[in-house]
Amino acid sequence: MSTSGTTDFNLSIDDLIEEAFERCGLRMTSGYQLSSARRSLNLLFLDWANRGLNLWTIEESTIALTQGSRVLNLPLDTVNVLSAVIRQNTTGQQQDVSIDRISREEYLDLPNKTTQARPAQFYVERSNTPQVYLYPAADQVYTFVYYRIRRIQDAGSYENTSDVNFRFLPCLASGLSYMLSLKYMPDRTGALKQIYEEDFQRAALEDRDTASFHIVPDFGV
Repeated sequence: MSTSGTTDFNLSIDDLIEEAFERCGLRMTSGYQLSSARRSLNLLFLDWANRGLNLWTIEESTIALTQGSRVLNLPLDTVNVLSAVIRQNTTGQQQDVSIDRISREEYLDLPNKTTQARPAQFYVERSNTPQVYLYPAADQVYTFVYYRIRRIQDAGSYENTSDVNFRFLPCLASGLSYMLSLKYMPDRTGALKQIYEEDFQRAALEDRDTASFHIVPDFGV
């Protein structure tokens, strides 16, 4: 027997909602239920942002620095910044120098925040308008290169597919069915929540960097 030869299975938002209702033992019968389910799906995406890293939402981004650059505006869909380097080109050679992330208190305690040199530290202001504060401020042209976690895209049109890696599709269906049960089938909520948490744990365990690493103790001086 032959196989399909394809590996691109996905669910449209409409199909995903229908699957979730069926898991609740219901059939979707009104436009309001469809709208309600899409709202729950968007809330589920926000919950995933609070649960930790989603590797498919990690992106490399850059911001050009000029002399005096100290406060950088990040894209509004930025959840957090994981790491960063300062890139400069010297005689045609690219050089990346890692910089350390510091806390709000550490940045606040810096005595002269307008000092200019090659930036060596950064503080991330995680607000509705996320920003990065560099210290020292740039003394010449550099590039701030960073890895950020972006928000999962909204569900949008019902014909769209979700902004989710294929490994999380089973978890997405079980998570949405759990959220819909809170509104329509509360007697099934406990069982559906357990299925959802198990599906999420399996997907999260697979959604990780598998590179080897070494731990070296620092005994200090």
